[in-house]
Amino acid sequence: MKVIQTPNAPAAIGPYSQAMIVGDLLFTSGQIPLRADGTLLEGDITVQTTQVLANLKAVIEAAGANLNKVVKTTVFLKSLDDFVAMNKVYGDTFGSHTPARSTVQVAKLPRDVLVEIEAIVSLT
Repeated sequence: MKVIQTPNAPAAIGPYSQAMIVGDLLFTSGQIPLRADGTLLEGDITVQTTQVLANLKAVIEAAGANLNKVVKTTVFLKSLDDFVAMNKVYGDTFGSHTPARSTVQVAKLPRDVLVEIEAIVSLT
Protein backbone atom coordinates (compact mmCIF):
# COMPACT_ATOMS: atom_id res chain seq x y z
CA MET A 1 0.00 0.00 0.00
CA LYS A 2 1.10 3.55 -0.70
CA VAL A 3 -0.34 6.81 0.63
CA ILE A 4 -0.98 9.58 -1.90
CA GLN A 5 -0.71 13.15 -0.70
CA THR A 6 -0.64 16.33 -2.80
CA PRO A 7 -0.61 20.02 -1.88
CA ASN A 8 -2.75 20.62 -5.01
CA ALA A 9 -5.85 19.35 -3.19
CA PRO A 10 -7.08 20.03 0.34
CA ALA A 11 -5.39 18.07 3.09
CA ALA A 12 -7.47 15.48 4.90
CA ILE A 13 -9.57 17.05 7.66
CA GLY A 14 -9.44 13.90 9.75
CA PRO A 15 -7.41 10.73 10.31
CA TYR A 16 -7.38 9.54 6.70
CA SER A 17 -5.37 9.92 3.49
CA GLN A 18 -6.28 11.76 0.30
CA ALA A 19 -5.88 8.42 -1.47
CA MET A 20 -4.31 4.98 -1.18
CA ILE A 21 -2.75 2.79 -3.84
CA VAL A 22 -3.37 -0.93 -3.39
CA GLY A 23 -1.96 -3.06 -6.18
CA ASP A 24 -2.99 -1.49 -9.49
CA LEU A 25 -5.87 0.50 -8.01
CA LEU A 26 -6.13 3.95 -6.48
CA PHE A 27 -8.88 4.55 -3.94
CA THR A 28 -9.55 8.23 -3.29
CA SER A 29 -11.16 9.65 -0.22
CA GLY A 30 -14.28 11.67 -0.83
CA GLN A 31 -13.53 15.18 -2.01
CA ILE A 32 -15.63 18.13 -0.94
CA PRO A 33 -15.49 21.71 -2.26
CA LEU A 34 -12.50 22.88 -0.28
CA ARG A 35 -9.75 24.86 -1.98
CA ALA A 36 -6.23 23.43 -1.77
CA ASP A 37 -5.58 25.75 1.20
CA GLY A 38 -8.49 24.12 3.05
CA THR A 39 -10.94 27.00 2.81
CA LEU A 40 -14.51 26.19 1.86
CA LEU A 41 -15.71 27.26 -1.58
CA GLU A 42 -19.31 28.26 -1.10
CA GLY A 43 -21.72 28.46 -3.98
CA ASP A 44 -24.36 26.48 -5.80
CA ILE A 45 -24.06 22.85 -6.87
CA THR A 46 -22.32 23.83 -10.14
CA VAL A 47 -19.59 25.78 -8.34
CA GLN A 48 -19.14 23.10 -5.69
CA THR A 49 -19.08 20.18 -8.14
CA THR A 50 -16.48 21.97 -10.27
CA GLN A 51 -14.20 22.35 -7.22
CA VAL A 52 -14.78 18.77 -6.05
CA LEU A 53 -13.81 17.39 -9.47
CA ALA A 54 -10.73 19.64 -9.60
CA ASN A 55 -9.67 18.24 -6.23
CA LEU A 56 -10.31 14.68 -7.39
CA LYS A 57 -8.27 15.32 -10.55
CA ALA A 58 -5.35 16.70 -8.50
CA VAL A 59 -5.28 13.63 -6.25
CA ILE A 60 -5.52 11.26 -9.21
CA GLU A 61 -2.73 13.08 -11.04
CA ALA A 62 -0.55 12.92 -7.91
CA ALA A 63 -0.81 9.13 -8.22
CA GLY A 64 0.35 9.29 -11.85
CA ALA A 65 -3.05 8.72 -13.46
CA ASN A 66 -5.75 10.88 -15.05
CA LEU A 67 -9.53 11.09 -15.19
CA ASN A 68 -9.63 8.67 -18.15
CA LYS A 69 -8.43 5.95 -15.77
CA VAL A 70 -11.36 6.36 -13.37
CA VAL A 71 -13.26 3.08 -13.13
CA LYS A 72 -16.01 4.06 -10.68
CA THR A 73 -17.20 7.07 -8.75
CA THR A 74 -19.63 7.52 -5.93
CA VAL A 75 -21.42 10.86 -5.74
CA PHE A 76 -23.01 11.93 -2.47
CA LEU A 77 -25.55 14.75 -2.82
CA LYS A 78 -27.25 16.69 -0.07
CA SER A 79 -30.29 16.83 -2.35
CA LEU A 80 -31.15 14.82 -5.44
CA ASP A 81 -32.80 18.00 -6.69
CA ASP A 82 -29.21 19.01 -7.61
CA PHE A 83 -28.67 15.90 -9.74
CA VAL A 84 -29.18 17.51 -13.17
CA ALA A 85 -26.81 20.43 -12.48
CA MET A 86 -24.19 18.15 -10.89
CA ASN A 87 -24.50 15.71 -13.78
CA LYS A 88 -23.85 18.50 -16.32
CA VAL A 89 -20.56 19.49 -14.65
CA TYR A 90 -19.63 15.82 -14.18
CA GLY A 91 -20.32 15.03 -17.84
CA ASP A 92 -18.40 18.08 -19.05
CA THR A 93 -15.44 17.06 -16.88
CA PHE A 94 -15.30 13.40 -17.91
CA GLY A 95 -16.27 13.95 -21.55
CA SER A 96 -16.69 10.73 -23.49
CA HIS A 97 -15.17 8.67 -20.65
CA THR A 98 -18.07 7.31 -18.61
CA PRO A 99 -16.95 5.44 -15.50
CA ALA A 100 -19.43 3.40 -13.51
CA ARG A 101 -21.17 5.58 -10.94
CA SER A 102 -23.49 5.50 -7.97
CA THR A 103 -25.28 8.65 -6.84
CA VAL A 104 -27.02 8.84 -3.49
CA GLN A 105 -28.72 11.51 -1.42
CA VAL A 106 -27.38 11.77 2.11
CA ALA A 107 -28.69 13.51 5.21
CA LYS A 108 -25.59 15.63 5.73
CA LEU A 109 -22.05 16.04 4.40
CA PRO A 110 -18.90 17.39 6.07
CA ARG A 111 -18.91 21.19 6.42
CA ASP A 112 -22.56 21.05 5.28
CA VAL A 113 -21.51 21.06 1.61
CA LEU A 114 -23.80 20.08 -1.26
CA VAL A 115 -21.65 17.37 -2.87
CA GLU A 116 -18.85 14.88 -2.19
CA ILE A 117 -17.29 12.54 -4.75
CA GLU A 118 -14.90 9.60 -4.37
CA ALA A 119 -13.29 7.45 -7.05
CA ILE A 120 -11.62 4.15 -7.80
CA VAL A 121 -8.94 4.47 -10.47
CA SER A 122 -6.99 1.93 -12.52
CA LEU A 123 -3.25 2.56 -12.54
CA THR A 124 -2.57 0.19 -15.44
